[in-house]
Amino acid sequence: VQLQASGGGLVQAGGSLKLSCVGSGRTFSMYTKAWFRQLRGKEREFVAVISGHGRNADYADSVKGRFTISRDNAENTVWLQMNSLKPEDTAVYYCAASREFSLSNNPSDYTYWGQGTQVTVSS
Repeated sequence: VQLQASGGGLVQAGGSLKLSCVGSGRTFSMYTKAWFRQLRGKEREFVAVISGHGRNADYADSVKGRFTISRDNAENTVWLQMNSLKPEDTAVYYCAASREFSLSNNPSDYTYWGQGTQVTVSS
């Protein structure tokens, strides 16, 4: 089981980026998927989570109304559309997957992790 994240980059404040995370394995496509982010020296922070069927999602308060998580199980892909980016959104973003059905915001509940993609927002 592997996750491959991509789509990070450098963008000006107010701009947009769309992150992608492609997974391997047919069963894996139905897992709960989430995005976390981490600054160097800080703990990993919850960003967004989506249920296996894609009907339910939850967001950190700091990104509500700006970020949207979505998925396509046929493509085994989850996306994070990030709009109205702020300098404080700068971090390494990680996608994660869990067999659990709950929309957890705790990184300890996630078994599988992608390698991370850097997002840098300049002021």
